[in-house]
Amino acid sequence: MDLTTGLIIGRKPIKQRGIFYSNISEDINPEITWGKEWYVLEKKDIEKPYSRVSIVQNKETSEMIYFVQEPPISDVLKNIIKSIKDFIVYSINDSFSSNERKANFIRDIIDKYVIEKSLAISNLDKEKIFYYIFRDFVGYGPIQVMMIDPDIEDISCDGPRLPVFIYHRRYGSMKSNVQFESDEDLDTYVVWIVQKSGKHISVANPMVDCSLPDSSRLQATLSREVTKKGSTFTIRRFKESPFTPLDLVKLKTLDKKMLSFLWLAVEHGMSAFVVGGTASGKTTTLNTLLLFIPPGKKIISIEDTREINIPHENWIPAVTKPGIGEVNPITNKRVGEVNMFDLLVAALRQRPNYIVVGEVRGQEAYTVFQAMATGHTAYTTFHADEIRAMVHRLESEPINLPRVMLTSLDLVILQGQVKVEGKLTRRIKDISEIVPESSSDELNINRVYSWEQTFDEFRYMGHSYVLDKIKNIRNWSQSRIDIELKRREKIFDYMELIGINNFRDFVNVIYQYNRNEREFLDNLRQVLGEDIP
Repeated sequence: MDLTTGLIIGRKPIKQRGIFYSNISEDINPEITWGKEWYVLEKKDIEKPYSRVSIVQNKETSEMIYFVQEPPISDVLKNIIKSIKDFIVYSINDSFSSNERKANFIRDIIDKYVIEKSLAISNLDKEKIFYYIFRDFVGYGPIQVMMIDPDIEDISCDGPRLPVFIYHRRYGSMKSNVQFESDEDLDTYVVWIVQKSGKHISVANPMVDCSLPDSSRLQATLSREVTKKGSTFTIRRFKESPFTPLDLVKLKTLDKKMLSFLWLAVEHGMSAFVVGGTASGKTTTLNTLLLFIPPGKKIISIEDTREINIPHENWIPAVTKPGIGEVNPITNKRVGEVNMFDLLVAALRQRPNYIVVGEVRGQEAYTVFQAMATGHTAYTTFHADEIRAMVHRLESEPINLPRVMLTSLDLVILQGQVKVEGKLTRRIKDISEIVPESSSDELNINRVYSWEQTFDEFRYMGHSYVLDKIKNIRNWSQSRIDIELKRREKIFDYMELIGINNFRDFVNVIYQYNRNEREFLDNLRQVLGEDIP
């Protein structure tokens, strides 16, 4: 069986007014016989009854394929769908704000078209027509299934007549049976999906980074100007409801002891870099850390493309703006361009308590360290595989950071993509502190927590200078800070017990503890039935 047959072009499931035909699941998506050489790892409905996904593996080669199954349509139905699409373009009303209203509108158009043309179409065919029109107008066209599947992290198209690749949370990277059959199909799709984000791509400006309406990150190129196989796009998907710190504990990215330590550090204004390689989960970890920022504190985030998502009210999310025309050789910018350095300088004038930079990679890194040196708390991600490599990059071109300024950074959280029991996963490998040597300009790296790969466990290394700073700020003894760390672990136990799984609910519990610590702890003792200090 040829599993690579392409699904040609054409958000989450909508609440519908009712379908034309109520028992269509197996008619639209009949069972597939895979043959002796393939076996099914997983099968699930995506938008029942319209779409289904099977992840299959070859017994001999171990190759995996993400097989998308959508309603089969004849050439006659394809022509009808095209005609209805043309009609909708002239009839669409911009006031339709909800997917449900758009679905009802499309169904009305289908009914009207079938009556006017006196077409003998079955209810099943009506359902197929509705699916493809809704998919291509409201959804994401041929990659709609991948954009809805919560297990998909990345979607990558490398050119026409090539399979679209996906990265699955549990199975890793694999190809799909979806592909674009011609340059024209793919070019048209890239222009359309970029426009869906509110941006523009053209031969004159053939490369774009932007955010899609569901907050996924899109990088696209057009035609063969910069990518010689043809147009490309890569979509990095993010959960609609961001991960909470407890989600990272469940995934074993870190443990509750480390989480308690980081909560104390963020609450007391300790700056941190989340460092790691590609696809190591840096942005996810940064997002979860920000949930520990106390209520009322002023936060300014600065990004090229929106990825930070936090529920704090006193938060200004800033994004860069591309310019137009040629680059000015003096300013090294285009007309109207606002880069990360500009936003960072402006942020410092707004008296923020916390500055968050999506990723530092150029001259803005120098300003971030200046901000930390003058008392601002800063968080960012940085691309490096280990702490020494991070230091080397910061001290080299184009950043050229003086070594003395590195000591303004309190914590370095090193995260990596690792293999555990044969499966790819993410772990925080180290939480470390940069400590200046008093006798020289050398840096001493103090490891606070370390991941033991042999046992897949995290170990406290015995001492933290950050905790020493917090003890001085709060005038706490060592026993008092040990009690505080233990309390926060118990708060995480409480959250697990009551089923906190939403980032807003998580932050609400943090706020309750900050507002009335004594009352909160009394309730905690009753719920857990434990003697909490």
